Amino acid sequence: MFNVTRLVDVTADDRDRVLAALRQAAATAGAHRWVVECTDPGSRNGGDILAHFRFTDETQWDQASEVAAVLRDPAITRVNGVTYHGAPVTAGTTGSVYRTLLLRVAPGTDPDAVARFEAELAAMPRHVGTILSWQLSQVTEAVGDTTWTHVFEQEFTDVAGLMGPYLMHPIHWAVVDRWFDPETTDVIIRDRVCHSFCGITGPVLS
Repeated sequence: MFNVTRLVDVTADDRDRVLAALRQAAATAGAHRWVVECTDPGSRNGGDILAHFRFTDETQWDQASEVAAVLRDPAITRVNGVTYHGAPVTAGTTGSVYRTLLLRVAPGTDPDAVARFEAELAAMPRHVGTILSWQLSQVTEAVGDTTWTHVFEQEFTDVAGLMGPYLMHPIHWAVVDRWFDPETTDVIIRDRVCHSFCGITGPVLS
């Protein structure tokens, strides 16, 4: 699948209007799956609106001109985003929260270190039972503040399953966090990440 994620910052007075316009455009974009929702409290650098689209192939995104037009609205003050290919791993059960993490591995990082980092991220769902579906992908094209290199997505059982069993799990703070911690010699993520999540009523990855 070809995937597109946009994290959209919008002036407060125009948020509802832009949200409605994005949803209308998304409904006609031909995406296999899509979600356009306001981000939940606790998102960091995650935008006011999270828009995610899953297409069968890249040409469908190229033809989604109405979505592109909405994203040029002058009320939008910033867009961080990525396009990428990938296939989800799913337990077949839909969660109630979709979360995406955009990050950038520092240029010049040893490929073996990148491979270990990716393997440790990919191992997390085996330890965190509140993750129902997930996908780890390398970025094809980045938009926004940073030249993002990776996107890590999950469907969680609920917000508590994200904020508790995931963020507080030992594999998170004792294993994976060292790649992000500037006080360790293993750090390879030096830029601010985008951690964004929202409620969902249907499948996004599953």
